Amino acid sequence: MFPTPMLKCNSPSVFLQVTFASFIMSFGLCIQVGIAYPEFQQFSEKNSGRTTNCASCHENATGPAGNGSGQIGSLTIEEFAKLNEARTAFEPGKDVDSPILNRFGDLLIKKLGKRKVLEDRKEPAKLASDYGFQSDIDQDGIPDAQEFLDGTDPQNQHHGDAWRLFVVNINRYAPHIIAAAIGVLLLDWGFARMIGGFMAIKRARKKRST
Repeated sequence: MFPTPMLKCNSPSVFLQVTFASFIMSFGLCIQVGIAYPEFQQFSEKNSGRTTNCASCHENATGPAGNGSGQIGSLTIEEFAKLNEARTAFEPGKDVDSPILNRFGDLLIKKLGKRKVLEDRKEPAKLASDYGFQSDIDQDGIPDAQEFLDGTDPQNQHHGDAWRLFVVNINRYAPHIIAAAIGVLLLDWGFARMIGGFMAIKRARKKRST
């Protein structure tokens, strides 16, 4: 727990002023930390034609505001401390462990810095290129930035653009596919040779009988 400061007020008016100022600061903090950035979700939906939600960056699919898991109203004192720490990551490179963001959201802030993320709200399409196409959290072969553009979940390896997943899997399992194809061809060839052998034996027996 944090120590509670003791204030010595010489008059009721001073006490009321301090209380009012504290209330305003707390209210402002709650509003600020509860703000989501719908511009990115709106762009992702428009660009991909898919319906998306806040789960691409946030712990809770409905966003940071509320009392559910991963939302502002359910945070403990320790989680609020982590949230405030994450809110200071204005420049790239700072480790982020926000209780309202998922892994992609944390990496986004770490890689770009909150200042750049705020700038990209004006041009949400730039978020993908600024983030880069190297990171692939779910290891499905589709970069996180591409999944943002496609309106798919960068943390779910089973949720991606169907054609991209098909191409990725073809490339990923190409040796197995080739080996299986060769195996099938050899099996067919062997089966054909076996049938041919049976037919030759049958013809030879028929010829001897005549």
